[in-house]
Amino acid sequence: MTLARPTARSTTQPTALSPAHERLLAQVPVGERSVIETETIAYDHEGLPLEGYLARDAQADERRPAVLVLHDWHGVGDNVRMRAQMLARSGYVAFAADLYGADVRPEGDAAREVAGTYYRDLALLRARVAAGFSWLQQHPAVDPARLAVIGYCFGGTAALEFARTGAPARGVVSFHGGLIAHDPSDAAAIAASLLVLTGGDDPVVPDSAVATFQDELRGAPHVDWQVTTYSGAPHAFTIPGRDSYRPVADARSWRALVCFLDEVFA
Repeated sequence: MTLARPTARSTTQPTALSPAHERLLAQVPVGERSVIETETIAYDHEGLPLEGYLARDAQADERRPAVLVLHDWHGVGDNVRMRAQMLARSGYVAFAADLYGADVRPEGDAAREVAGTYYRDLALLRARVAAGFSWLQQHPAVDPARLAVIGYCFGGTAALEFARTGAPARGVVSFHGGLIAHDPSDAAAIAASLLVLTGGDDPVVPDSAVATFQDELRGAPHVDWQVTTYSGAPHAFTIPGRDSYRPVADARSWRALVCFLDEVFA
């Protein structure tokens, strides 16, 4: 059958990534019969215009499992666009959600300031993730019963916060995201399986933060969770083109994601 187009306004665009991202993307082959289509998607949250990025195999003739991808504190950029395409090449529908707003793509110190707004208002952060999740859930190419959420840095924190709402995601994955323990805890609301991938030399997420986070999860014994720490990996170890990039930790964490998705979508 032929799947309908997204209901939101969308614009088909060619791939335009940095050379470092293009090289990493090339490591994931495109299926012989696949045609990976990418689109810039306009949607909104409570009237605020948002601009996400969709990647999927246009040749797929059945509903596919889907992954919501959450950006770091610079907003929707090359890293999440690349990850969305990698996921599409792997057979998923992938949507890089916009947590900031269509015209908000901060650089330098401004990124810290913008992200701080959401760290101070976790309810708003969760709601922005929910807007992207809802959009993806309703896409006609998506199997709404098989969704996962992944995030990088700020987006990793956002993914874990969204899990605390009891969202019907099969799995939630944080790549070098901040680990916020809650007191009183709301971990009992988590329905998704959790995979936390963190760096062994990440000053943003020290061992003490990992231990406190794990202790909170132990208080909700029904929650399925695992934490993997990569030796020598600093913060942002999966983002090519930065000094923090660690190719071995990146490759291992991506394989961990692939195995995790295979498991939760089975």
